Amino acid sequence: MKTFEGLFEELSQKAQNRPESSLTVEELDKGTHFIGKKINEEAGEVWIAAEYEGKERTAEEMSQLLYHVQVMMIKHGITLEDVYKYL
Repeated sequence: MKTFEGLFEELSQKAQNRPESSLTVEELDKGTHFIGKKINEEAGEVWIAAEYEGKERTAEEMSQLLYHVQVMMIKHGITLEDVYKYL
């Protein structure tokens, strides 16, 4: 099972190593606007899932939201520690 920290490490490595056919690398290359749209899309899907689709679907949508938020963090050089200091 992945953790928030483990996912961040995995995505950071992909950003650095740039493996071919990586969707993470593709998203990073598309830039802030694209990533932001994905975050907005996933946030809406979290809300709808929580409202109508139950715990499992909500958790799935939340995992996708966290993924895109982490991609944005990496795009802008924001570390976990940068975020944790505001929690």
